[in-house]
Amino acid sequence: MNAPEARSTADAPAAPTALRWQWSRLPDLAPLDLYAVMVVRQQVFVVEQACAYQDADGFDVGAWHLLGWADGLSGRPLAAYLRVVDPGGKYAEPSIGRVVTAPAFRRTGLGRALMAEGLARTAIAWPGRAVRISAQQRLEAFYAAMGFRVVSAPYLEDDIPHVEMLLAR
Repeated sequence: MNAPEARSTADAPAAPTALRWQWSRLPDLAPLDLYAVMVVRQQVFVVEQACAYQDADGFDVGAWHLLGWADGLSGRPLAAYLRVVDPGGKYAEPSIGRVVTAPAFRRTGLGRALMAEGLARTAIAWPGRAVRISAQQRLEAFYAAMGFRVVSAPYLEDDIPHVEMLLAR
């Protein structure tokens, strides 16, 4: 999971004029939409975080993909993304992961909006079910503010400290 990089608020871009959410299964994503997802995921999780790992981990097929498009801006850029792995795919509960805000859209509150939308979609798809995440430990407070609580000891995933967190419903 990704956090905004440290930047001054003077560097922060304005929030997109309109954000259009797209909730799709992998086979329903248009090739250029999938390409936009992979560009942002690799830009942040592989290049920016200097972490060589297998991003295409096999969980994308059994997942919902939430894309936040910045409509109203030139080229309709992908501003935010997360995936929700079906219950039984990674954990017993539905699992939110690959949470990312594109660098150009950080420090606008979009990460919170993305998580709120993802949690709303999981509540509709799996009413009453808890949601589990594997969070970078440095983002524990961010997710705790949304109601998640730590349910594991810290562990290394791709040489980055993580904790499992659960949101009970």
